[in-house]
Amino acid sequence: MGDVLTGFHAAWEFESDSVLIRYERGIRTPKLFQALGERRVPLAALASVTLTPGRRGTVVLRAEPRPGADPLMDAADGQLKEGSDPYRLVLPAEQEALAGHYAGELRPRLGGSGPADRHLVAAPEPPLQFKAYDGKASFDGGAVRFRWSWTGASSTKWKAGDQSFPVDELGGVRWRSPEVLEGHLRLLPREADGAPAPQPDQDPAAVVFGLGYGPVHESLPFAAAVLAAVRVAAPAPAMSLTAGRRDPADIAERIRHLGELHQAGLVTDEEFSVKKAELLAEL
Repeated sequence: MGDVLTGFHAAWEFESDSVLIRYERGIRTPKLFQALGERRVPLAALASVTLTPGRRGTVVLRAEPRPGADPLMDAADGQLKEGSDPYRLVLPAEQEALAGHYAGELRPRLGGSGPADRHLVAAPEPPLQFKAYDGKASFDGGAVRFRWSWTGASSTKWKAGDQSFPVDELGGVRWRSPEVLEGHLRLLPREADGAPAPQPDQDPAAVVFGLGYGPVHESLPFAAAVLAAVRVAAPAPAMSLTAGRRDPADIAERIRHLGELHQAGLVTDEEFSVKKAELLAEL
């Protein structure tokens, strides 16, 4: 195909077996897009492509990645806001016919709705790092390291000391968006002992986010890179929150936080009901 469709904040270049997405740089472009730069998405990684009306004279072309095909979306686990969705291209309404043409060309070539047996979209490349509220997280491709901050880390973490986690000893990553209460990044062991996980601020295998700490455009690519490395190191048992059924304790925690947001007026009644139903359906 080789044609380019340019929208707000991104341009999609259509090729025979992939879509190359180039994100713009600018003060109005979501910081996550700027951090990603560009991404090549094989058509085998996509389950569907839709074209829907947008807001204020726009249309939206959106590709849906297959479960397990993109480490970034696996790590995000449905927590990205609509405006930060890297698979969403907003176009002027006058481009609706052209966008519909490309969507129709793509659909017969997609990989199907089933889960992918491996990551098909490349993760951000290490070295990567970001500053959390209670420490600094870094990843060199072989190990994740947490270096605690004397101003933010709990006494439990100070007593445990700075931490290093080789990728081949990990089973997955849990990323909870910094845009909600108690955002954090937690590293999951390859073999869980069944004991309940401590609170993130008391867990030496987790770093805590906060206002200005662990922003999405830094912590999510980090989590995706670690998740991709874990999958390569241990493809069979590799764990992520999107594999199989979710932990009931995690679902209960998410619902509790959702209720707090609802009580604070940050989530509408309708949004609360819909999201709660979605979470319960994952049990």
